[in-house]
Amino acid sequence: MLFSLCQWIQNTGFSIAVREGALLYPIIGGIHILAIALFGGMLLAADVRLLGWGLMRRSVSDVVQQLRVWKYAGGVVVIVTGLLLAWAEPEKLYHSKAFWIKIALLVAVGIHAAVFRSKVYRNTAQLDQALTLRAKLAGFLSLLLWGGIILSGRLIAFD
Repeated sequence: MLFSLCQWIQNTGFSIAVREGALLYPIIGGIHILAIALFGGMLLAADVRLLGWGLMRRSVSDVVQQLRVWKYAGGVVVIVTGLLLAWAEPEKLYHSKAFWIKIALLVAVGIHAAVFRSKVYRNTAQLDQALTLRAKLAGFLSLLLWGGIILSGRLIAFD
């Protein structure tokens, strides 16, 4: 059933236009990569601060709050462009092991957010006093998960 849906999507006019157009796919792909750089850079800076590995002259609250808007903006563009790229070649993605690994890691990121949101990401004022083991674990897992998502996304091209 899922593969039938992928076949239907693949044969829509929009999917064909994105996939076979001379410029649309590379433009969307380029915007996707730039948005990953924005989102990933903001995420990296926040996680490095949570781990206590850098930006130590700035409070956790300051770093997280100042980067939040840029991180969300980059994340929205990554999601929209990623969906457009997926719409262009759903049959290929259906058969891609790297794609399914990426999906599993995205689910894990959702679980990570649910577990750490209230005690870490929404409680940065307390972390200004002292970084907790929970905050460091959140930062470490975030780096690991997002790094895996970026790597698996890149490996889709080789499946």
